[in-house]
Amino acid sequence: MLDFFNKMPLMQQAYWYIALVSSFILLIVFVMTFFGFDTDADVDVDFDADVPDSDFHIDGGSGFQFFTFKNFVAFFTVFGWTGLSCIDSHCSTGWTLFVSILAGLIMMVITTALFFWMYKLEETGNLRIENAVGKIGEVYIPIGAKRSRMGKIHIKVQETLRELDALTDDEEELPTKTVIKVVKVISDELLLVEKYNN
Repeated sequence: MLDFFNKMPLMQQAYWYIALVSSFILLIVFVMTFFGFDTDADVDVDFDADVPDSDFHIDGGSGFQFFTFKNFVAFFTVFGWTGLSCIDSHCSTGWTLFVSILAGLIMMVITTALFFWMYKLEETGNLRIENAVGKIGEVYIPIGAKRSRMGKIHIKVQETLRELDALTDDEEELPTKTVIKVVKVISDELLLVEKYNN
């Protein structure tokens, strides 16, 4: 077996190494993810709502991120096996590289979407919307006066910055960047807010 491997062209050996090692790591990553271990480092993004003594942080480690450890492992796994398939089909070196890189990138997109979808399901399932009442946030998409048009707000609920739909009973429209206070829960993920005055 070892002699057979050593007689392979260098490029084919490289693809075998990449495919086997990355497949093993990918298996470990999925097992760890299944049991609740996060293999990607958290990325904090500061969000300043211009409200005194309030710091907003987005935990980007579980959100929509393309360049993560999981995605790189997925890329090299598909890259390796696709390259081996191309070599077995007697494709040229250039075509083999092109197809394997393209397949790896497509797998990265799929993996990103999959983990983001899982994260959103978990986030939605854990959100207790009533915890938003009394919280201070900021208008992201303008909210029409007297409930004339629904907008969106950024607000920190349960230690996580969230984007939620909102209405207002205020006489004037609440434009983007307006600091607001949540006064009531209308329905799931829909809040009633008012302009916040210090």
